[in-house]
Amino acid sequence: MTAIFVLLGVFLYLFTTANGLGVNYGMAADNLPPPSVVANFIKTQSIFDSVKLFDTNPDVLRAFANTGISVTVTVGNGDIPALTNTVAARRWVAQHISPFYPQTKIKYICVGSEVLFSNNTDWINNLVPAMRSLHYALVKAGIQDIKVTSSHALNIFRRETLPSLMRFMVGYDLSFFAPILQFHHRTKSPFMINPYPYFSPNLSRRLNYALFKPNRGVYDKYTRKTYTNMFDALMDSTYSAMKALGYGDVDIVIGETGWPSQGDASSPFASMENAISYNGNVVKEIISGKGTPLMPNRRFETYMFALFNENQKPGPLAEKYWGLFKPDLTPVYDVGLLRSGQLVPAPTNPSPATPAPSGKNFCVPKIDVSYAQLQSNLDYACGQGIDCTPIQPGGICYEPNTVRSHAAFAMNSYYRTKGQSYFSCDFAGTGQITSADPSYGNCHYI
Repeated sequence: MTAIFVLLGVFLYLFTTANGLGVNYGMAADNLPPPSVVANFIKTQSIFDSVKLFDTNPDVLRAFANTGISVTVTVGNGDIPALTNTVAARRWVAQHISPFYPQTKIKYICVGSEVLFSNNTDWINNLVPAMRSLHYALVKAGIQDIKVTSSHALNIFRRETLPSLMRFMVGYDLSFFAPILQFHHRTKSPFMINPYPYFSPNLSRRLNYALFKPNRGVYDKYTRKTYTNMFDALMDSTYSAMKALGYGDVDIVIGETGWPSQGDASSPFASMENAISYNGNVVKEIISGKGTPLMPNRRFETYMFALFNENQKPGPLAEKYWGLFKPDLTPVYDVGLLRSGQLVPAPTNPSPATPAPSGKNFCVPKIDVSYAQLQSNLDYACGQGIDCTPIQPGGICYEPNTVRSHAAFAMNSYYRTKGQSYFSCDFAGTGQITSADPSYGNCHYI
């Protein structure tokens, strides 16, 4: 009887308080339900209390208005250098944050994604100045409760060793991470990391350790702690590296973690069984708030990757199968992400802001295209004689005034006038063909 009351208490706690569990909402697919349906699903049917976006899509931000769901927006890596200018940063906040806040509960601005992994010195060197400029812009706009951060892949350590001895890479520890952590300490914002045991080297030898399955574990003789899974080891490795620089008090947020449910011969560990084991255990660990050996009883805000399978993501087959839910909003597999007793709604009445496939094809930029590449595509397409007046000031497609939006319109117009062939949407490998009509409002893609 006591056990029944304990379990009842756990479930009541889970569904009546914020559990710190969010999800990454990517849209590199042509079969997804409209944002309004997604927002309602997350609010009413799932246990997620937050979402993380990879851009500042206005349709999505509007869809999450008045839902109470916290939203993280992302600045593209290519936009980082320009945002070191405080005038540009204030303009960015005025355009991408102020029209939606506070009706949409924007919590974080994530400046770039895994910039150190890119090896792009322009992005790396300008990351901290851009974060400072955006923080300044928020303060000037009178916005106090949106924090600025940036996500980091865990290829940031010197070498693989015991969690207590882990340190940031030489050459980046003092020049890159110390200023970032100092910024977080000063602004009370979190350090965001993307721990992915799936990408661990020599995974075949440590698969059970990565999947929370029975294994020999790793004993850290300096702390006398034993690690039975790689997730905890990565978290404590991050904490040790931060503490070594004097910033062990900065909060850690998990921006991405997950496991693909399907792959091909190049991805032998991408399987349904492994995805259930890893994601299911991570969800249980986060909700339990048990923390890690070096950070016990700590509930880490976590964003699972990802909400949907995304059939238009480039790369190996496994890249398309990180989703937790299908387009009809039924689970790909069950790891307890739906509220108890709730039914999954069918995605009906698509929002006119996100039209359903029209039977035609359109050319749009891939999701990871940099600012410079988008600008190059825009300049090239408009220089080939197509009509770019709709995206000029006063034009019906001028808003949103972003390089990505303008480039998408120009790329599609070029694609249409050049015969709609595969090659006319190539744009040096940065374009993709989709059947989802990107038209919005009065802006109609031809």
